[in-house]
Amino acid sequence: MRNRLSGFKGSFPGLIMVNISATPKSSLADEPLKIRVTGLEPSQLVTIQASLTDEKGVLFHARAFYWSDKKGQVDLMRDAARGGDYSGVQPMGLFMFLKPEKPFSRLKKQDVMNSPYEVRLDVFDSFHLVCPSQEQPLASQNVERWYTTPGVQRIPVRHGRVRGALFLPAGNGPFPGVIDIFGGIGGLVEFRASLLASRGFATLALAYFAYEDLPSVLGPMDLEYFEEAAEFLLKHPKVRGPRLGIVAICKGAEIALAMATYLPQIGATVCINGTNAIHGYPLSYRDLCIQPIPYKSECMLITNHGIVNFSNMFEDPRAKLHQESVLPVEKAQGKILLIVGESDGNYNSKAFATEIMERMKKLGKTHCALLSYPNAGHLIEPPGSPFCYHSWLPSVSRPVLWGGEAQAHAAAQVHSWREIQKFLHLHLGPTQSSNL
Repeated sequence: MRNRLSGFKGSFPGLIMVNISATPKSSLADEPLKIRVTGLEPSQLVTIQASLTDEKGVLFHARAFYWSDKKGQVDLMRDAARGGDYSGVQPMGLFMFLKPEKPFSRLKKQDVMNSPYEVRLDVFDSFHLVCPSQEQPLASQNVERWYTTPGVQRIPVRHGRVRGALFLPAGNGPFPGVIDIFGGIGGLVEFRASLLASRGFATLALAYFAYEDLPSVLGPMDLEYFEEAAEFLLKHPKVRGPRLGIVAICKGAEIALAMATYLPQIGATVCINGTNAIHGYPLSYRDLCIQPIPYKSECMLITNHGIVNFSNMFEDPRAKLHQESVLPVEKAQGKILLIVGESDGNYNSKAFATEIMERMKKLGKTHCALLSYPNAGHLIEPPGSPFCYHSWLPSVSRPVLWGGEAQAHAAAQVHSWREIQKFLHLHLGPTQSSNL
């Protein structure tokens, strides 16, 4: 009969302690861990659980059910979860499938410099469905998930009109430079820029509304603002020119595509679930003004749970009356990488990317590539970010649908993050990576 003393198995003369190990214990948030449980009974059913509390006090957790092998061990690199928040062999499933206790919360690191996420790993006997629990775990382990490596610097940016934060890798440089832009969430989002800096890229996290003295709401876009940001970054003594990269998502990817099209400073552009045209608000650059394809706000859908689906708001850019709004991406002097989640619940991003690729092919251009991920959603982020199907969007004061299927989306994040870095290395030059 199984002994249920916490942390031990067997009879008293030869007690064996149950242990969970996660290596490394301290790592970058985008790095995989090796998680292993030992000291169990053979063929013992256990629940392995991960939990963390974010900077807003919201609890996130994930659990999966495993059978131990004949040696009383569970190895997440080898063994399949039978159920829980995921199933199958998922070495990082406990991190990829973290879910919030507070509905519509999104795990998004704010202080990327001074503190990690502290993740607690627990092993419970049999099925365990409650978090937090009053039950004593068989074993526990804490791990740290950092968003910067030692030596990375964060420099607040208030240069002319430009607002943001510059992350410089450790070392003397010079480093390839990257501008990091997010979408309709607004404000200053830093977690991707800090990870890119930890991988050797001098990265400017760029705000363009809802931050400091910038416009409080999303509106007309002045491309000269983004050109000022590019010039600022290129003039930094630790940034290697002559061209920069961009990594951008959602509305930010629309802006990034315009930057690639019109700004000679841009040599490599990554657009994640963006569009092929200017939508909603006009974009101006010097004597050029591109009128937008208007949003059809009356076509948004609201689910029974109050979640907004924006995907029907976008008119077909192939329509004749919208051709002046379509970006002439064939004019881009650098390379472009389009990343698409085919189950994007926010944009019809696959259709937009297909239009770009067909336009390039028709005009004999070869400087654009497409990575398309079946069943992935809108928020394709670094692997440290768990799958987020929907979350609260402050700009509309409602939860918004992002879409996707959890396991496919998680795999897309791992693969695309690796491909983004390869793409930037190829077209901007090598980095000097640092590690924890």
